[in-house]
Amino acid sequence: MIRAARNLHRLFTIARVLARHDALEVVDLPVAAFASKLFRLGQPPVHEGRPGQRLAAALVELGPTFIKLGQALSTRADLLGEEMAADLSELQDRLAPFPAAEARRIVETELDAPLAEMFLSFDDQPVAAASIAQVHFAITADGQEVAVKVLRPGVERAFARDLDLLRWLAEWAEFTQPGLRRLKPLESVETFAESVQLEMDLRFEAAAAAELAENFAGDETFRVPSVDWVRTAQRVLTLERVAGIPVDERDAIVAAGLDLDAVLKKAAESFFNMVFRDGFFHADMHPGNLFVDSDGNLVAVDFGIMGRVDERTRRFLGEMLLGFLNGDYRRVAEVHFEAGFVPADKSVDNFTQACRSIAEPIMGRPLHEISIARLLGQMFQVTEQFAMQTQPQLLMLQKSMLVAEGVGRTLDPSVNMWELARPLIEGWMIDNLGPQARVKSTVVNAVGALERLPRMLAETEKAYTAMMNGGLKLHPDTVKAMRGESGRRSAPGWVPWVLAAILAAMLVLK
Repeated sequence: MIRAARNLHRLFTIARVLARHDALEVVDLPVAAFASKLFRLGQPPVHEGRPGQRLAAALVELGPTFIKLGQALSTRADLLGEEMAADLSELQDRLAPFPAAEARRIVETELDAPLAEMFLSFDDQPVAAASIAQVHFAITADGQEVAVKVLRPGVERAFARDLDLLRWLAEWAEFTQPGLRRLKPLESVETFAESVQLEMDLRFEAAAAAELAENFAGDETFRVPSVDWVRTAQRVLTLERVAGIPVDERDAIVAAGLDLDAVLKKAAESFFNMVFRDGFFHADMHPGNLFVDSDGNLVAVDFGIMGRVDERTRRFLGEMLLGFLNGDYRRVAEVHFEAGFVPADKSVDNFTQACRSIAEPIMGRPLHEISIARLLGQMFQVTEQFAMQTQPQLLMLQKSMLVAEGVGRTLDPSVNMWELARPLIEGWMIDNLGPQARVKSTVVNAVGALERLPRMLAETEKAYTAMMNGGLKLHPDTVKAMRGESGRRSAPGWVPWVLAAILAAMLVLK
């Protein structure tokens, strides 16, 4: 009861803010228009513009949780429509900075040392202030220039309150609207909560930066600043300070004498390598987090939001992309069924037709206008008709691809960044989807099964012994059959081995 009262009070506050910005219409309920007028009390809305722009302004006023929620919703064109999703994708995660004295106190508390022992200097004016943290430049005691990220005071408590509200609303949505269950509202909230909780422990961000740096070790075209682990804790992250031109400042890049197409090619290749080669990608690589250094190479920052794509999903994406590029829409449809994204009782023929209707208008455009991200977004919009299950990892990837394509168009609108990465795409597809890859996969599975065989045999014999000693209860006829007609009290010694061999064969052929 207390939880319901607390959440209803917070919901009332949210509705009032949405009404002031004339953003309640996105709720799409009959009562929304009435509530909007009621809360405004005859006053005009404080913000004008498209619905998505008004919603973005309201979310900023509602604070950190809702800024992050708006960024997450920007991936859901299937729910909000392309225009509103695009407006939310431009939502800027910027808030007024908190006092430098508070930042200094947090650093000293987290690092358990006076600031003067850790840093020669610590700039009071932050260079960036967002919903979760702000960043200060500093110089360490050994003379290294660094960027120190400090978690915003009280942010954990604010997120905990609002996440409880979102869970409560999702639970009610699933309970009262069974048709919404395929969209997995509660699971989506939990995915969002997990992402936010990881962001609020800066040690995880440090680990993400280290992992990404390891993946690109030896690759000069894409660089990740090094982590100062000595000056990193749960609420403080210290990274090497980097310099460069924001990737969307086209004129500045040209003025520096750098080749735009070469920069774009590096961006395309690095994104492809992150997703397909490594399955671990920077999921917030907007222009403010990506710079071009003096050699024309890319430098990334801010690793709080990262995405993972497992090998199975990468193969699905590769086959789907190959099917679209070859105009083989039947194969595109079959891949969705094989991956389990579309229920088996749906029509493959009808889904093939839907894939064609989505792809032809996009793939038929001039090469530089083709948007793979838009293609994925259109695919997600047919979810209701074919009862497709929501795939959070693909939604995050689609948003990241959309941002990457935006960067590419800023650098050179006449070039398709995926075409620049075509050699990598074709090589990856041959290595992972061609005949040799299938043979390799079969061999790897067989070797894996053989490596597991001794343990399987031991477990099978153990289970069989327990069964014959009364550890398992079987039907009397089954026991008689295993004993044989002579009524012997133990089965032949080869029985467990045969059972294990059958299990091993099943694993190899799986």
